[in-house]
Amino acid sequence: MRFTEPLVPGTLVLREKRFLAHVRLADGQQVIAHTNNTGAMRGCSTPGSRVWLSPAANPKRKLKWTWEIIEIADSPASPQPVMAGINTLLPNKLVHEAVLAERIPSLRGYDDVRTEVKYGTEKSRIDLLLERGEDRCWVEVKNVTLVDADGGGAFPDSVTERGRKHLRELAEMARAGDRAVLLWTVQRSDIASVRPADEIDPKYGEELRRAVKAGLEVMAWRATVGIDGIELTEELPVVL
Repeated sequence: MRFTEPLVPGTLVLREKRFLAHVRLADGQQVIAHTNNTGAMRGCSTPGSRVWLSPAANPKRKLKWTWEIIEIADSPASPQPVMAGINTLLPNKLVHEAVLAERIPSLRGYDDVRTEVKYGTEKSRIDLLLERGEDRCWVEVKNVTLVDADGGGAFPDSVTERGRKHLRELAEMARAGDRAVLLWTVQRSDIASVRPADEIDPKYGEELRRAVKAGLEVMAWRATVGIDGIELTEELPVVL
């Protein structure tokens, strides 16, 4: 996925609440950027960090900037600075693009790919529905940016009832005989594997393991993050 407009560098001043980031641009101007990452963003919101913003495509939008990338200077798993993508809308696009290009071997061979399809008894929307004749594969995509000192990525980085709801819906699809997939998208280079963050949301971990027993498949893919674009490039081990 290529950014349609060049990203604009700046310095993070403060992440305010969940959706606002105060950023100082190179010319000294301070702007407020939108961030759609509703998680805690542990380790990804340190004031003084280098960040990159994208200009809003809609000139009528209230906030003219969107926060896309942060450079993490103090990664617990890497002696070098790490670029991390924090826009939680991008993983869906990355996986959609990779599926269409058949870059994910286990998700190849489907004739039709649809997005945001309503499903389940709890009235959810699946990120991707892959279909081939009578065969269906429901794919839920999540963004991973939390990492520990050993390079283990973890999800979620805050308690998520919505995430548990999605697991219940996926388990329901698996029990009905369809494929159900949870795909963790890792937008940073210092993560070597991914696991459920039981220390943050133990109920999520419990729900995940129940869903796996029901037939849910869990996979993780790393994305290469750059200021020109972001692309899924490598499958990572999943530790349950």
